[in-house]
Amino acid sequence: ATCGHGCKYGECMGPNKCKCFPGFTGKTCNQDLNECGLKPRPCEHRCMNTHGSYKCYCLNGYMLMPDGTCASSRTCAMVNCQYGCEEVKGQVQCLCPSGGLQLGPNGRTCIDIDECSTGKAVCSYNRRCVNTFGSFYCKCQLGYELKYTSGRYNCVDVNECVTNTHRCSLHAECLNSQGSFQCRCKQGYRGSGFDCA
Repeated sequence: ATCGHGCKYGECMGPNKCKCFPGFTGKTCNQDLNECGLKPRPCEHRCMNTHGSYKCYCLNGYMLMPDGTCASSRTCAMVNCQYGCEEVKGQVQCLCPSGGLQLGPNGRTCIDIDECSTGKAVCSYNRRCVNTFGSFYCKCQLGYELKYTSGRYNCVDVNECVTNTHRCSLHAECLNSQGSFQCRCKQGYRGSGFDCA
């Protein structure tokens, strides 16, 4: 599939047909979607549109819940939860705002789950997992860079010999390989390729 006009915040699905990432709209997915104007509204009290997303806010005396609703914080305030809480059968329980966080031993603060080390995160070929607080993202492996080709983003091999980022000896030739490079001493010289004598 090729999209001549490109898909700025989306993926090319067919001839000049874009599928927009969440939070974006338009023929080329270049416009921010105002989620606050959607019906039903995503937030119970106050909504603020942001680039590619939105934020919910609650009126004084209320606390934001993970689903965008606002609950009375009078009982929650006594428990002093880090992010928010819910009342179940008179019991106040602290909540964490994302699936990448879990309640800590004190039952009030949220601690990060390392999706990269637990194997919950799956990154495609040529990408490595980078953990963040509450989430993770996939980054190109060393020796590869993110490039927009054929209507999508891909991790493409960096030719260290052309970009001059190799560390070969002046008396060696640089040979590019997928994700890396090799140095070979020129005729009449001996060594590792990084040092030639």
